[in-house]
Amino acid sequence: MPLIFRRLRRWGFWRWVRDNRAVTLKIHIDDSAPPYEQVRAKISEQARAGVLPVGYRLPTVRGLAESLGLAANTVAKAYRTLEADGVIETRGRNGTFVAAAGSAAERELASAAQAFVERARRLGLTEADALAAVRDALRAAYGG
Repeated sequence: MPLIFRRLRRWGFWRWVRDNRAVTLKIHIDDSAPPYEQVRAKISEQARAGVLPVGYRLPTVRGLAESLGLAANTVAKAYRTLEADGVIETRGRNGTFVAAAGSAAERELASAAQAFVERARRLGLTEADALAAVRDALRAAYGG
């Protein structure tokens, strides 16, 4: 099903309509996070939560930038980051789509975990020390 966009405000309020449900993307100009990071975070959250299902076609960079009142390069940077994270995939002239959950992101995570384990062993850390370091990093990143 194609994505239908409705522009509701001049700055930063964008609504996708899917299956008679509205999906909203809000960008706050006064937020401390840069606009590209806000776009990246919102699309990533909605893709991972299933609000934007796998295979769902996202708007063009120019279309989304225009509707949000952002520069095209800002949205392009968010899309590049999302693609590198495995959240979306670009299919040439066919457009940009939400990627299958776990495809590239899980592979990259597994690779990073393997590299961490190898480095921890080279440093002579025990399994308990390595797990403690990971838990500390996760708490710091996710606020737990």
